[in-house]
Amino acid sequence: MKLIKSQWADLSLLLIALVWGSTFVIVKWAIADLPPLPFLAIRFALAFISLLPFLWFQKTHISKKNLLKGVALGFFLFSGYAWQTVGLQYTTASNAGFITGLSVVFVPALISLTTRKLPHLSLLLGILSALIGLAMLSLGDRFQLNKGDLMVLICALSFALHIFLVGRYAPETNATVLASVQILTVSILSGFFSLLLPHPPLHFSPAAWLALLVTAVPATSLAFFVQTKMQQFTTPTHTALIFSMEPVFSAISAFFLAGEVLTLQGLIGAGLVLMGMLIAEFTGSKNEIPSE
Repeated sequence: MKLIKSQWADLSLLLIALVWGSTFVIVKWAIADLPPLPFLAIRFALAFISLLPFLWFQKTHISKKNLLKGVALGFFLFSGYAWQTVGLQYTTASNAGFITGLSVVFVPALISLTTRKLPHLSLLLGILSALIGLAMLSLGDRFQLNKGDLMVLICALSFALHIFLVGRYAPETNATVLASVQILTVSILSGFFSLLLPHPPLHFSPAAWLALLVTAVPATSLAFFVQTKMQQFTTPTHTALIFSMEPVFSAISAFFLAGEVLTLQGLIGAGLVLMGMLIAEFTGSKNEIPSE
């Protein structure tokens, strides 16, 4: 059966979630030696360098308007990473994982605010299924709020705004330029705040170098290029639901790489996230029409 553009786009975004989830354990090992902000600065700098040859061939698409769009995307992307990093110092990883996943709710909320239409009932069911699944996958028996949760909530909103704006900008902007500028913006902001904020001494261990090399291209330059390119053919809400699979893939990779065991509750949660994504995939949204 021939896949239509939107299905190819959703499949590509699912592969991105797979890459991000699969590299989570490697990054976790790396930031034990290399603090998060310097790690992000170097990771995104290497990613930008890898895109330079492609950017050269697309230099005719570089304009002030496109640069500003890329900077806006980079700002919200950096904001997501930064607030998550700071928030993790004051909250649990389980709380952070669930709250970050709230972007699956924030994106359709942003769509509803701009279109003044509620998502279709089937799409709401998909969002609810994914949200319950994320709670079961990420949280334990009790969910206790603390001061770090507000920071991670800002992170979730930042990631949602990033997805939302990519959906707005991608159809009318060159993907190479948009991806390159946002990646460079994240690198510059991460480097700037690395100089301002205190952090432990940098230790470039083999694990840190491995994580930098693994994440720079497949999990950064390639991933954000594909997202920018493919969100022309799918909707922001679909993108958010597909990206909610990242913690599922992360749990699977943690099982194989770190020996972490997923509980029955976690397995059910992962299944509900998958169900939510599939509901959205096969029912679609009547209020969000991607550009063809």
